Amino acid sequence: MTISVQGVIARGKGEPVEVTTILVPEPGPGEALVTVQACGVCHTDLHYKQGGIGEDFPYLLGHEAAGVVDAVGPDVTEVAPGDFVILNWRAVCGRCRACSRGRPWYCFNTHNATQKMTLEDGTVLSPALGIGAFVEKTLVAAGQCTKVNPAIPAATAGLLGCGVMAGIGAAINTGGVTRGDSVAVIGCGGVGDGAIAGACLAGAHTIIAVDVDDRKLDWARGFGATHVINSRNADPVAGIQELTGGFGADVVIEALGRPETYKQAFYARDLAGTVVLVGVPTPEMKLELPLLDVFGRGGALMSSWYGDCLPSRDFPMLVDLHLAGRLPLDTFVSETIGLGDVEEAFAKMGRGEVLRSVVTL
Repeated sequence: MTISVQGVIARGKGEPVEVTTILVPEPGPGEALVTVQACGVCHTDLHYKQGGIGEDFPYLLGHEAAGVVDAVGPDVTEVAPGDFVILNWRAVCGRCRACSRGRPWYCFNTHNATQKMTLEDGTVLSPALGIGAFVEKTLVAAGQCTKVNPAIPAATAGLLGCGVMAGIGAAINTGGVTRGDSVAVIGCGGVGDGAIAGACLAGAHTIIAVDVDDRKLDWARGFGATHVINSRNADPVAGIQELTGGFGADVVIEALGRPETYKQAFYARDLAGTVVLVGVPTPEMKLELPLLDVFGRGGALMSSWYGDCLPSRDFPMLVDLHLAGRLPLDTFVSETIGLGDVEEAFAKMGRGEVLRSVVTL
């Protein structure tokens, strides 16, 4: 038996999204059916719409979501009907070489639901990041459901499902920011501000926000930035060095995924410092750096996948920190919208008017 619900799809590259009827199977072995309560509009969904991730159209968009488990299939023990959960795209297998080495945040064999959601004519949908949550109910692998304290509003909780977690994790998990560190973040959208919030939470002493938009720099101050640089008007490398005693920052987080800003991050770090790339590049982008500079400056050049998070560990902890008043997750929510407003939300994202538009159902 299938369930008929409304959801948002991208039929083809660059085409406007549309709200249509989606057929969702009942959960089978290892699967869970989730009633989606809220889902953030993430830049990754725009990448899917524009064909920047793949060509497996039509896509069922949405992945940064929270909701309530409606039903589970056989052999599911992780969650039960009625549980409030954040959806994640890292359902660790527990068996691959990363998991067996005690590094499940690098799991190389994450899994999704086996059954497929479809359109009414039987066309198979590709769910964004294996989730597909711009929809009233979605089918996921049970391991993609992380149970958290239901006291947190769904519109706030769902943001940990992708962008905000990616930023916080880039600072704390990947970059290893700790007490007294100097940190610079280049790009102050949702991910970058997540990195700023994470650096603040970790006890960084100096947190420098870099962007070309003064409005975004004002937002960054609200998440803990101690200094801001508008790189449209000033050299960010020189500015970061000036603010760190002439040396450069201990950790520089690049949250845009562009070669020119990555180079800025590379040269704005201190000797033996760390660069963390959390912004997602497009396939055609190339990076060129003098190899002698890579060698001579030492330190670490790292990429952060999903903030190197372990959802079962990190989501409940961050929710509890928010509920304790120590992590302002609700500040990331710029507006709540309906399913029919997703196309306009992408336009607002492009104009830099919002940190996160969140679909509520």
